[in-house]
Formats: sequence, C-alpha cells, structure tokens
Amino acid sequence: MRLVAIAAALIGLLATPWSAEAQSADRPIKLMAPYAPGGNIDVTARIVADKLREVLGTTVVVENKAGASGMIGSDVVARAAPDGTNLLVSANSLVAVPAIYGNAPYDWRTAFTPISHIQRVPTVLVVTPSSPIKTVADFVALGRDGKFAVADSGVGTTNHLAIELIGQATGGRYTIVHYKGSGAASLDVIGGQVTAQVDQLNSAIAHIKAGKLRAVAVMSDKRVPQLPDVPTVKESGVKGLENFTHSTFTGLFGPAKMAPETVARLNEAMVKVLKDPAVVQRFAELTAEAYPSTPQETAAMFEAEDKTVVPLIKRLGIKPE
Repeated sequence: MRLVAIAAALIGLLATPWSAEAQSADRPIKLMAPYAPGGNIDVTARIVADKLREVLGTTVVVENKAGASGMIGSDVVARAAPDGTNLLVSANSLVAVPAIYGNAPYDWRTAFTPISHIQRVPTVLVVTPSSPIKTVADFVALGRDGKFAVADSGVGTTNHLAIELIGQATGGRYTIVHYKGSGAASLDVIGGQVTAQVDQLNSAIAHIKAGKLRAVAVMSDKRVPQLPDVPTVKESGVKGLENFTHSTFTGLFGPAKMAPETVARLNEAMVKVLKDPAVVQRFAELTAEAYPSTPQETAAMFEAEDKTVVPLIKRLGIKPE
C-alpha cells in the first residue's frame, strides 16, 4: 500500500501545471539568434543571456542559425517543445520577412508566444558631410522625381522599409540602392558614390562621431542623448511626417502553446534583466533603449508593425534579391 501511495503522489505531481517547469528548471535555455554573429540580434541576445543566467539561476546559451533572412533559426524555435528552454530573439523582420519571401514555414502570429519586448534602436538619415542636404525637407524635395539615390542595408530590411514609408508619407520616390549590410552601404556613402543612407543608429554612430557621415535627422520619438543637436524627423515640419518614427525593435518569443506560468516566469525574469542598470547602460552604449513589456504589449507592437509594413510590401511588390 505504501508503494501505491508514493506512486499516486508522484503521478499527482507530474500532472500539475508546474511540472514542465520542474522538469526543465535544470536544463539550459537556448536563445536563438537567427542571424550571423555580430549583428544587432546576436548582440542583443548575448547581453540578455548574460544577465538572464543570473536571474534564473540556470545556464543560458546563445545559438546562431543564420539563413533565409532569419526564417531558418526562427523555425527551429517554432517547432521546439513549449517548455521554456527554446526561445527566440527577433526583430521587426519576424513580420516583414515572411511577407517578402511569401513562403515562410510558419505564421508568426500562431507559431510563437510573445514574452517581452527587449530594446529598440532608432533609424537615422545620414549624408556625406559635403552634401547640400541639411534638413528632412531637403531630402523629401529631392525625392520628387524618383532619381535621387539612397543606400540601405538590403532589400526588405527595416532600413529599406523606412525609406519606403517616408516616400509613402510624403509622396516621394527614390532610387534605392540595396547593399548586403550597413557597412558596405556606409563605405559607399562616405566615398561619395551615393549621397544619402538610412541606417540603424548603432551602425552609423561611429562614422557620425568621426565626421565621416553627417546625421540629418533621427527617427526616434525624441532626440537621442548621443546626438543632442540632431533633430527628429517629427521636428522637421514636413507634411505627412508630423508623427513619423521608425526603429528596429527586438522581442523575446517562445514556441506556441507555452503554459501561462512559464510565460509569466520568463516575463518576470526579463523585467529584472531589462531594469538592471548595467544592462540599461550596455544598451545605451549601443544607442539602444532597453525596456520590458508585458506579453500582450509585445504582441500589440508586432501586430502594429504587421499592419504598417505588410500592405506596403505587397503594394510595392518587394521581393528577395
């Protein structure tokens, strides 16, 4: 009878909602960064992982699995067990890339569980220092005939979509020169082959500080501390851009059908991570703003991005090169 009672007790424990957490508590957490090492997503994942290890008291490792603009690594998480040990760090591209490729192996709305927003980096408009473009109004005026060339970091990237969104808001058209990364684009702008570039601030800040590029405007809601003399696009007074902001933002996701208790535990941990002064400072050094959010707020951010960029992608017929 004693053995029967013990067996019954064990079965009862395994049947509780916390059993998945109990089973996975001593297992390492994998943070999937579905791009090559060194980029915004990879750096973000590693900053978070360092502090998450301390908060959760478990091993947290970052795994890079690049390919198909992030879809390969993302699909690994989408297919993983929803026990909280396989998580995804992703950005706006989680929404945009499937719309561009048209053959994503998952629907981002149903394949993932939002956990928290992580950080955002504003977009910036830069030109060669000798350029006559001094203001956003100058830039918009040059986009009237579609001949003015603007560099970005690749087709379908947040930088590309920022240019298209400015054009949509102001009636402008540009000849967009797609590069394979911000670095290559910046070199050609510095060299004078292309006059202007839209880039993430964390990629452009070193060139701006060195005087190799001149920042015309940042696309954040308010001026950034690192460039206090550079106005926002909202300050430009250009019709259609009165409320224009644009940034690359990242979030933490798990597979679909995660237990609410698991999501709550991870969200609570992320709040602690992203409010830690060392983490806030580390992101600030990269011109990024760290802040947590609820799972519901995270989902709303990505839904708003979907409603903004997917119709634009379809209307312009943006396809992978």
